[in-house]
Amino acid sequence: MRAFACGRCGQRIFFENTACLRCGAAVGFYAASRELVLCEEHPELHRCANETLAGCNWLTAEGPGGLCRSCALTRTRPRDDDQEGLAAFAVAEAAKRRLVLQLLDLGLAPGPDLRFDLLSSQQGPVLTGHADGVVTIDLAESDDARREARRQQLGEPYRTMLGHFRHEIGHYFEPRVLDATGEREAARALFGDERASYAEALERHYRDGPPVDWAERHVSAYATMHPWEDWAESWAHYLHIRDTLETAGAFGLTVSGPTPALSAQPDPELDPGRPFSDLLADWLPLTYALNQINRSMGRDDLYPFTLAPTVIDKLGFVHCCLQRAVAA
Repeated sequence: MRAFACGRCGQRIFFENTACLRCGAAVGFYAASRELVLCEEHPELHRCANETLAGCNWLTAEGPGGLCRSCALTRTRPRDDDQEGLAAFAVAEAAKRRLVLQLLDLGLAPGPDLRFDLLSSQQGPVLTGHADGVVTIDLAESDDARREARRQQLGEPYRTMLGHFRHEIGHYFEPRVLDATGEREAARALFGDERASYAEALERHYRDGPPVDWAERHVSAYATMHPWEDWAESWAHYLHIRDTLETAGAFGLTVSGPTPALSAQPDPELDPGRPFSDLLADWLPLTYALNQINRSMGRDDLYPFTLAPTVIDKLGFVHCCLQRAVAA
């Protein structure tokens, strides 16, 4: 996330702000410019219709009562009389706005087929997942206590609402990115053959659990379940890295350290932008420092991951394919 400043007084403001805390100027985020703008300078823009319902601070040119670019992607939400569901809906929409901004920054504009169903398992069974362009998110995951209990039950080091969105959007973009780059066979060599039965893989994973040595080849235990999940987990982790590095850079936070090496250097033709090895050289020293800062506060590591060489190669592959797909 980049740093923003008030267009009237220059005070630092943040992505979620609706007003400058110094001068009181009304501000809103406009997706077309990807900036927090002064509302007084843009009378043609209007607050999103979900301003109250979902705490949305985005602006739209659709006119009064219109939805912003992020909220318009939501196909299904809780009923108006479901107060608990609507509170969870607001948390989910806040995470989705961060996802949508990052996609736009990366040049990955969501296609017209992308839709979100934001439902709560408090009202009935909900399976978080992706199918045919529709991402379903269980709003019960917005409850910190419930999500933490689920994280511990599954033995996960990390579980957030934003992480769910990033994982599921990885499923959405997987065929689009690999088809655009022609790297399907290369992906199969690295992640496995996605044509393997998903139902059988799911049953095996929850019956037997991940392999003992899963961390040598996968970014998470869940990634071992099926090549689709390996891709989506690697994709989500890559988005975590990119967003966190951008935020650190925007606030002038840099940490020096040794330059890591990829076990397999990517083809320059597949990696037309900044090499992933450069991102990794910034990322790893930053995570070491952040973990030590957390420990100084008596808390667990902020970044509870160890990236094995094969995992780094997978992240580098995602990086290269994404850059090539955007450049196409």
